[in-house]
Amino acid sequence: MTKNSAFRALVIDDEPLAREELCQLLNETNEVQVLAEAANAIEGLTLVKQHCPDVIFLDIEMPQLSGLDMLAMLDLDTMPYVVLVTAFEQYALQAFEDNAFDYLLKPVEPERLNKTLTRLKKRTQPQTDIDAIAPTTLLHIPCVGHQRILLLPESDIHFAYSDVAGVHVKTLEQQADTQLTLKTLEERTALVRCHRQYLVRLSCVAEVKLLDNGLATLLMKTGDSVPVSRRYLKKLKALLEL
Repeated sequence: MTKNSAFRALVIDDEPLAREELCQLLNETNEVQVLAEAANAIEGLTLVKQHCPDVIFLDIEMPQLSGLDMLAMLDLDTMPYVVLVTAFEQYALQAFEDNAFDYLLKPVEPERLNKTLTRLKKRTQPQTDIDAIAPTTLLHIPCVGHQRILLLPESDIHFAYSDVAGVHVKTLEQQADTQLTLKTLEERTALVRCHRQYLVRLSCVAEVKLLDNGLATLLMKTGDSVPVSRRYLKKLKALLEL
């Protein structure tokens, strides 16, 4: 998406009425161009390859292949933003763990949809300010506080992660928010990618718990648990000499 242009979207839902209502809401915002609709995840995967949308509005509970199943099948390097749409709030946590950008509860409220679109615009705007002027190697991480900017030593950061609220860094003693992206932190610090939404300092890992299906969890010296996705597990084990 380019600045001031509409998001190119797909709507995937097995309920025709819900699909129609969401498409109408999206069109009324004048910020979303619905490229196509699908009644199931199989059709949806075909449309993703065909249209390369900016964002997918994806129902969770569908026959044969659920929205979460489809989300897991998307390529992390090329996948569009995914907004899960569900009538069940208990899916929210799993949605973010599975790389969804946001989730909307049915029936979708226009105000809540606008918040999602505002976050999408913020996320897709070029990082021309802080990221652009940050030095090649960061010795301090600028973090936003209450009417102040904290400069945390890079070496104090145990891990960094992103969620709906932005990017956060965690030290042994505190957590803070930064306007730097995870990509910038990955490129300009010693933090290592272990998950689409997490970076870690290897020297701050206390324990590695290997899970089923090629997944793992890192127990950090802060006491926090950090997920490791299949994509990064092999590289992480090599770096840790496991």
